[in-house]
Amino acid sequence: MGNLEKLRLEADTDMPLRDVVKNTLRNAILRGDLKPGERLMEIHLAKQLGVSRTPVREAIRLLEDEGLAVIVERRGAHVAKMTEKDLFDVLEIRDALDELAVKAACMRMTDADYKELENAFLEFKKSCSTGDVRVIAQADEDFHSVIYKASKNPKLVAMVEGLKEQMYRFRFEYLRGIEDFSGLIAEHEAIMKDLSEKNETAVKEEMHKHLRNQVECVKDAIRNNS
Repeated sequence: MGNLEKLRLEADTDMPLRDVVKNTLRNAILRGDLKPGERLMEIHLAKQLGVSRTPVREAIRLLEDEGLAVIVERRGAHVAKMTEKDLFDVLEIRDALDELAVKAACMRMTDADYKELENAFLEFKKSCSTGDVRVIAQADEDFHSVIYKASKNPKLVAMVEGLKEQMYRFRFEYLRGIEDFSGLIAEHEAIMKDLSEKNETAVKEEMHKHLRNQVECVKDAIRNNS
């Protein structure tokens, strides 16, 4: 297997072993240590990570739920390839949910919600100076989560949660391709400003533009790696 020698179990005593293995493999896939199309052989992964095959098998199934692995009956598992079709399918849904969320947030966002959004923005801005894509991706997700929560629509929030794992790989790939985060910070700031003014038309356009930029960047990465 490609860069199997680089794999080290990213221990976290507060998590079940299958989740520790999942996060270890997930990070290896996102870093590119495990390449798209590469076989995920339970016995080799278990030996390298120093665990039994059971948590590896369970971890691979969790990665399949996230769209990072593909399991084929009698042929085993491999790292999923990113395709433009997958990108468009996921982000088309996200775009529609974003529009619903900001429409609701413009009507229902409280002062406390806006303060939480401001704090999330500051954390995102701070994260951009770390250079750690995983930290930036989490801060980006946290910012958007505040907007969804401000919609006061639990079913909408649940739908976004269901999509979150499938979005992660595309978000990670997008952020990894950015050298200067000033434009992305400005986009978040514009979204925040429009929400503070309850300008539904403007914030919808900002959210659409925000997602379009992500689509174009990831699409280029997929084509360059194909």
